[in-house]
Amino acid sequence: MRVPLSWLREYVDLPAGETGRDVQAKLISAGLEVETVEQLGAGLKGPLVVGQVLTVEELEGFKKPIRFCTVDVGDANSTGEPQEIVCGARNFAVGDKVVVVLPGGVLPGDFQISARKTYGRTSHGMICSARELGMGDTAPDSLGGDGIIVLPPEHEVGTDAIGLLELVDEVLDIAVTPDRGYCLSLRGVARETAIAYGLPLRDPALLDVPAPNAFGHPVKVSDPIGCDRFTARTVTGINPHAHSPIWLQRRLQKVGMRPISLAVDITNYVMFEVGQPLHAYDRARLNGPVGVRRAQPGEKLTTLDGAQRVLDAEDLVITDDSGPIGLAGVMGGAHTEIAESGEDSGTTEIVIEAAHFAPVAIARTARRHKLGSEASRRFERGTDPLATSAAAQRAVDLLVLLAGGTAEPGVTEVVSPSAPRTVAMPADHPDRVAGTEYGRETVVRRLQDVGCDVGGTSRAEGSGGGSDELIVTVPSWRPDLNFPNDLAEEVIRLEGYENLPSTLPQLPSGRGLTDTQLLRRRVGRALAGAGYAEAPSYPFLGAEVFDQLGLDEDDERRRTVTLANPLYDTEPALRTTLLPGLLATLRRNVGRGTHDLALFETGLVFHPSGDPVAPPRLPVDRRPTEEEIAGLEAALPDQPRRVAAVLAGAREQAGWWGQGYPATWADAIEAARTVAREAGVALTVRQDQYAPFHPGRCAALVAASAAEEGTELLVGHAGELHPRVTKALGLPERTCAMEVDLDLIEQAGGVRVSVPRVSTFPVATQDVALVVDAAVPAADVEAALRDGAGDLLESLRLFDIFTGPQIGEGRKSLAYALRFRAPDRTLTAEEASAARDAAVEAAADRTGAVLRGA
Repeated sequence: MRVPLSWLREYVDLPAGETGRDVQAKLISAGLEVETVEQLGAGLKGPLVVGQVLTVEELEGFKKPIRFCTVDVGDANSTGEPQEIVCGARNFAVGDKVVVVLPGGVLPGDFQISARKTYGRTSHGMICSARELGMGDTAPDSLGGDGIIVLPPEHEVGTDAIGLLELVDEVLDIAVTPDRGYCLSLRGVARETAIAYGLPLRDPALLDVPAPNAFGHPVKVSDPIGCDRFTARTVTGINPHAHSPIWLQRRLQKVGMRPISLAVDITNYVMFEVGQPLHAYDRARLNGPVGVRRAQPGEKLTTLDGAQRVLDAEDLVITDDSGPIGLAGVMGGAHTEIAESGEDSGTTEIVIEAAHFAPVAIARTARRHKLGSEASRRFERGTDPLATSAAAQRAVDLLVLLAGGTAEPGVTEVVSPSAPRTVAMPADHPDRVAGTEYGRETVVRRLQDVGCDVGGTSRAEGSGGGSDELIVTVPSWRPDLNFPNDLAEEVIRLEGYENLPSTLPQLPSGRGLTDTQLLRRRVGRALAGAGYAEAPSYPFLGAEVFDQLGLDEDDERRRTVTLANPLYDTEPALRTTLLPGLLATLRRNVGRGTHDLALFETGLVFHPSGDPVAPPRLPVDRRPTEEEIAGLEAALPDQPRRVAAVLAGAREQAGWWGQGYPATWADAIEAARTVAREAGVALTVRQDQYAPFHPGRCAALVAASAAEEGTELLVGHAGELHPRVTKALGLPERTCAMEVDLDLIEQAGGVRVSVPRVSTFPVATQDVALVVDAAVPAADVEAALRDGAGDLLESLRLFDIFTGPQIGEGRKSLAYALRFRAPDRTLTAEEASAARDAAVEAAADRTGAVLRGA
């Protein structure tokens, strides 16, 4: 919301020397986000005056049209003689009033004006365009458009154009948060400014409004939930040639609106002034009563932007007997559009609409049709329902004043009955929320400042000391004040967040990160040390990604938690796997020229926990009870923490040091083992088939349960992605990935990792090569060797796999390096050999392994 300081001063008597920066500081202290203060006309210096073109001589012999003009500037040049000026623009004629800067003047951008010879003549000044005066790229069409500014003829020659065009001003740019929709108007910002300075407010909505009667334009509201208030006023006898005055056009320009025509400019002006969007209809184009209803499926409407839109059954529409004539609260229809000012067949009778629409309905319609507007922006945040009559009256007054119209006595007002909203709050509630003492008097005063009516008090029962309870009637322009905490926030922000005491909680010594947090940090450091880059992603996804991953229709990962208000309509669900976000990041980086990638992410996934349960509203003045915490957790979906990694391209670059090698499924498995080692867990790898992995290059990752001996936990999968998946997602061929459940890994091994003992005794190394059937998993052979070797085995590593005719068809050779060490002595060769033989015997018994060469 852009707020010109000159306009703001109409409603609040700010101190004479107060600058935009000063107002910015006050509003920021009150909780508004004032991002910038734009200085309009910075560096502008006169003389800049109104001049009248007396003569125009066309200069020939140049590549572009050049005109030599004489301009009457009155006494501004101290001589009263016509000013000679060379100009290349052609959108003005003899007799037109223009804006002239004389020698000695300075235009924005430190453009200094002096008499100079050009095109064979001496030019004593310059005739100005809107761009040269810092008014934007173009002026309104009524002032010359993108050429020289042509002023209305009533302005006197020699008048100061800086003041006439309001060129010097300060504009505050405020980022209005969704809960402060009332600040999308000068009225709302002026109220905050008045409170911040402790000054009275001249409310522009305090107008004398005639009572509704039966003589106004007929209105029929068929959906009182979608539209609970509709005011209609009619103005006749409008001069179709009337243009918006300069002050009105300039104010609209400063708030970011383009002036269009007098009637439209007035509705926009009132919207920015009061905060109530209006719409003006050409009464000659209306066919019968104006109505409000939901659209019929398939109905069509051509909106003011010229687009034909197919309406949805949830759309709220404005109608007449011919059908829809506007999307309620979003944009009007082209059929009843106001004609441009100056047309001979222009609009002479106008019906003004001022209504209050349901915010959710307007927000959904605007999103559905991708048609955001200044009106929908205000309606979806909540407007003041009691301001409709005043806004309509303000528009009528301006049309009568500026367009020469006559206000018809008829006033139509359709209102659905509603009671004022009240909130009961203990008088000391803001004190308890803020941790400081404001006192009852301050609380009441601050609530009254924001427009609340603080009624009589009663005793709050069961509150220990029996503190007073305030019955607060919320003002109609604050739909965000619904609970005691909302009222407490108003008191706190107006008293100043900077005045809250800064106290740190006293924590018991010896506390720090939890074991789970330490594990997560170790895992991140370990993966980063292994060459992976962390790439967090948003936890949102769309249903189509499951098809791209090749998941079966009954796959549990397709059961998602759907958001009620998603950021993007294409991604309405919370993720059930980390891979979509990581793979999207990988694809984006590959598309930007990075082909060798290793990425990881640690985060939560979300699984529906059953029937949805409404969460309890937790208190802020005490610690929640165990029952309240349990109720909150019951309302949440299951949220296990996962770790995932993806790889593509080269895992090791080639160079002078030797050959590189590409990332393979084995690297994905090793990434999972890196994660498990940080929890002291050894993973067993088994062949599996699990989407989105290649059926022949997919590993199930299994860990032994620490809770139940002999029980195994499936903690995740790793491998190479299926070719159909890489094609559907636009990924490089042979992309690999892994995903494991960090909570299950923690459960399997705990989070405390003991420091390995460094032995002073030497290690004894024994290598064995065992021949087994090709279908025997290497993990089974490894498990048998570990069990047979006993306590002396320190480590075991598979370093070679061989297949060939030397060992027979359907057979493979697995070569292992076994390291033996005793904690209290040096092992003899006989002891090491005995341990190796026991390991080989166990492998032979359990897997049919045969010692190669035996």
